[in-house]
Parts: sequence; C-alpha cells; structure tokens
Amino acid sequence: MHVEQIDEFRWRIPRQGKMQVEGLVFASAERMAELRQDHSLQQVVNVAHLPGIVGASMAMPDIHWGYGFPIGGVAAMDGKKGVVSPGGVGYDINCGVRLLRSGLSRTEIQPRVRDLLTRLYQNIPTGIGKGRSDLRLSRQELARVLAQGAAWAVDNGMGYEEDLEFLEEGGCIQGARPDLVSDRAYQRGRNQLGTLGSGNHFAEIQYVAEIYDEPAAAALGLFEDQVTLTLHSGSRGLGHQVCSDHIRVMLAAAARYGIELPDRQLCCAPIQSPEGRNYLGAMSAAANYAFANRQVMTHWARESFLQALKLGPRKAGLEVVYDVCHNIAKFETFEIDGRSRRLCIHRKGATRAYPPGHPQTPEAYREVGQPVLIPGDMGRYSYVLVGTSRAYRETFGSTCHGAGRRLSRKQAKKQTRGRNLLEELERDGVLVMAAGMATVAEEMPEAYKDVAAVVDVVEGAGISRKVAQLKPMGVIKG
Repeated sequence: MHVEQIDEFRWRIPRQGKMQVEGLVFASAERMAELRQDHSLQQVVNVAHLPGIVGASMAMPDIHWGYGFPIGGVAAMDGKKGVVSPGGVGYDINCGVRLLRSGLSRTEIQPRVRDLLTRLYQNIPTGIGKGRSDLRLSRQELARVLAQGAAWAVDNGMGYEEDLEFLEEGGCIQGARPDLVSDRAYQRGRNQLGTLGSGNHFAEIQYVAEIYDEPAAAALGLFEDQVTLTLHSGSRGLGHQVCSDHIRVMLAAAARYGIELPDRQLCCAPIQSPEGRNYLGAMSAAANYAFANRQVMTHWARESFLQALKLGPRKAGLEVVYDVCHNIAKFETFEIDGRSRRLCIHRKGATRAYPPGHPQTPEAYREVGQPVLIPGDMGRYSYVLVGTSRAYRETFGSTCHGAGRRLSRKQAKKQTRGRNLLEELERDGVLVMAAGMATVAEEMPEAYKDVAAVVDVVEGAGISRKVAQLKPMGVIKG
C-alpha cells in the first residue's frame, strides 16, 4: 500500500479506485513501520469508500484491527447524504472513561489501599453477566434509563446534579428510542447496570504523578500526589445486543440501497433511511445506558471510599472531572468550506477533543479545553489531556482513546504461563483484584503498547495537549 509521509506525525493514503476521500493516519515513524505489517491500514482505505464521507478516513496512533472500522478510526458522514455503520461504533456502544478527583493525597490513603480496593470490589460487580441483586430493573424502568441516561441515576439518588455538567453530551444522547431496543437486549441489560463487566474494563485507584500544564491542571482541579479514580466500562450486554441486531439489518439494507462495500463488516444504511434512523435511535439508547452505568458505579465508588476510609463525603471528594465516549456515532456541527454542516461523527476507539471556547466544553474548563482521558495499562500510567483548536479543524474534534493492544488475548495468556502477575504488579506498587486470573493474564501490561508513545503523537501533532500523568495504586478487573 502506498503511504506518503506528510510530517513527523501525519501520513496520507492517497485516493485510489473508488475511495471517496484520502486516508489520514496519525503515527510516529516507528508505529507506521508496524502498521505496514497490519490489516488496519486497509481498513482505513475501506472506510474511505463509504458514501457521504467528509474530509478523510482517519486513524489515531492507537489504531489496530477491528470489526469493519479499525479501532482508533474516525469518520465524519454528511448528515443528509452519508451513511451510518454499526462497524464504525463497535459492539460496546459508548464504552468510555470517567475520571473522579478526590480531596485526598497519596500518603493519606497508601496504608488503606487494600481496604479501599476490597470495598470497591465488593460494591462494583465485575465479570461476565454479573450484577447486583439490589438493582434489578423492570422493563419500564429500564426504558427510562435508555431515554434519560445518567440523569436517571441522579434522579434516583445516585449522584449529584452537578455531575451531569461534566459528562459528554450531559450524559444523555438526544433522540434515543428505547422502543427500538430488542427484547433480548432488554433482558441482557436488566441486571447489569452499575457493573464493570470483563475484558479491558476496570476501576483504578490512581494518583497524579506528574503535571505538565499547571494552569490547565488547576482548572481541572488536579494537583500533584492527588488521589483519583478512573472507571472504564460501557453498555455491557445491552449494547452488544443492539449492535448484533442491527448488523443483520444493515447487511440487507446496504444491498437494498445499492451501496458497494469493500468489506461486508462495513454494512451500513443511509442516515436518512428508516434503517439508519432506527439504528441511531437504538444506539443512542444503548449509549445512554452506558452513561447511566458509569453514573451508578460512581455512586457505589463514593460509598466505597466513605466505608473504607471513614471520611465525610466532602473530604473524600470524588467529584467528576469528566466522562468521555470512546465508541459512538452522533451528530455534531462543523464549519466546512465556509459553511456550517451537520455531520454524523463515527468515533470507534477514539475520543472527542473539543477546544477552548467551545460551547459544549463545560464552562469550568472553557479556557483550557475539553478534558481528554487516555487510560494506559494497569502496570504503568494513564494521561489527562485537553482538546485543541487544531483537532477541531483537522480531526472533527477527535483524538486517541488509549494505548492499543500489542498482543492478542491468546498471545498474552501464553506469555503469562508460569508467572504470578499479581505478585509482580504488587512489587511494582499496584494491587489487583479480579474475578478470575484469565482476565488478568489477557490484560497484562505487556499486552499493550506504551500509552506514552501514543500520547506523544497526538500532542506532537497538536490535536491534544498533555495536562497530567496518573499512576495506578490499585485496580479491579472483571
């Protein structure tokens, strides 16, 4: 495949054949050398074939192979003439990350990390299919969750009104259609609200190890050695089922509307078609479930801090810094060629990164830009960044979402045979609790690329700016 280097961090895949736009990949030279041996660049090309795509088919530096779209892929579709594709969102709809800040320092909680981790593990269910018996919702109540998102949890005593100010889209995607969610999806989501699930999802006690931008950190309420908590989860079985249901519909729809697909996994339908509108309505409902899921976990995390540390709520803090989506397709407005256009932005394994001054950036952060939360692996570090004007102009306000896998889950398991990962991590100062060792093996630190290298690319390219580094102290996994 012919790839042209634009600058130190940008690479162009020129239009060829039936590509509607060029490909644009953000990567270092070292990363690009790896990508040339990977199928994900071909996926960037494939996405560029979709009708109504605007600008470029983009990939962030954490790109790796995914279903249809590469993970790390971004594509903007014209709101009238474009298509919507479940492969551009993924199975875990609105998988995302929420960062909470406390009023505590690392030294204050260091002797109690194990107690705190135990409480978190007891209060937040982990593992496939796990839920809490005290939160089993009727279908009618679950429909309210799908319509209201995080606000449902707040209205039911699980959080504060001010939490909603610091969630992407206020924690609720408009246009959700709970009536378009299948019975099977309702069944799968009924008892999974407030749960981590399995795989790469986690709850992580961290501390602020380094600050790169003091004014931005102050605006975000972060200080050195401060204790934070990151929650990473999505729409669980409900979102997975919504995706599965609509992939079947989209395969037929693509043929019906005469859409030529370079890969069947890119099955799609015109945004304005019944199939397109139905998917967006069901997907938005699943996204709202994910917002509510992280809100309920926030409530239980706050309870865990109070129970383990015997502190008043104001001392413990646990205020929401921000909550971002990683797998979503939603309507946003951008100026293109001097005129305002409504676009459907697909971000799959990518994060919104709005600039300073944007009206959808929370007022408290308006001068520094929208927070961008980039988790790494459980043995190293994660990062807090902010969005930039260049990202808004060049990537439809998008940036990377994490480290990106280096090893498959099967490869990771093979490499951990004969090792005691829990002891290794504890020697490095990180306690881990998990439902089973299989997940810990699959999520071993070496299974992931160094997230610092990914962050360096997006900062070097000017589409995000580093604010702080967070290091883990304790992690719960599914």
